[in-house]
Amino acid sequence: MKRVLVVEDEPVIALGLRDSLEAEGYAVEVSAEGVDAETRAREGGFDLILLDVMLPGRDGYSICRNLRASGLAAPIILLTAKGQEADKIRGLDLGADDYVTKPFARAELLARVRAALRRSATRAEALPAAYTFGEVTIDFARHQATRRGQPLDLTPTEFKMLRALIENRGRVLTHDEIIERVWGRDTFLSDRVLYTHVNNLRGKIEAAPAQPVYLIGVRGVGYRFDG
Repeated sequence: MKRVLVVEDEPVIALGLRDSLEAEGYAVEVSAEGVDAETRAREGGFDLILLDVMLPGRDGYSICRNLRASGLAAPIILLTAKGQEADKIRGLDLGADDYVTKPFARAELLARVRAALRRSATRAEALPAAYTFGEVTIDFARHQATRRGQPLDLTPTEFKMLRALIENRGRVLTHDEIIERVWGRDTFLSDRVLYTHVNNLRGKIEAAPAQPVYLIGVRGVGYRFDG
C-alpha cells in the first residue's frame, strides 16, 4: 500500500484529501504545520507528499527545497491557491514534481497522484542497486564503487555528486541543483570550486578526463551524465 503524507493546514481541505486518497487505497497521514511536516517527510518513508505552499511554521517552498537537498526522492506535488506562472516555475525549480492550484477537482488531483507515482516507479526501476558504465560499477546499496573490479576511492562528496547525476542521467543539472543535492541548501560554492570537484571525479571515472564521455559540462548551465 502506497503511503501519502498530506501537508495542509486547512482542516476541511485536509479531511477531504484524506478521504479521497483513502478511498483510492492509499495509507494517509496528515500534518498541518511546516516544521513537523518536514520532519515527518524526512523520516516517514512516504511514497508521495502533497504539500501546501502556505503553511504555519515553514512554507511549502522551503520544505520542498530542504527535502530535495537532503536527498529525499519521493514525488512532491505542491498545492496552493496561487496560480501565477512564476509561482509554478519556482516550485518546479525547487524540485516539486507537479503543481495543483486550488480549487482543484478530486479526479484531477488523483490522476496527478497516480502519474507522479508511476514516474517515481519508473525512475526507481531505471536505477538499480548497482549501476555500471564503462569500466566503473557503482553499488548504491553498499555505497561502494569499483573500476575494472578494483575499489575506486570516491569521497562521500564525489559519491553523492555521481549519484545525483546518474539519477538524472541525460538531463542537465544546474550548478545550483548540484550544490543543493550534494552540499545542502544555504551553501555557497563558486563555480570554480564545483568545477574542481567535477574534474576530480572525472579523473576517477573517465578513461580520458580531458575528453569526458560520461560527465559532460554544459557551458554556463551545469553538468549532464551520459551513460
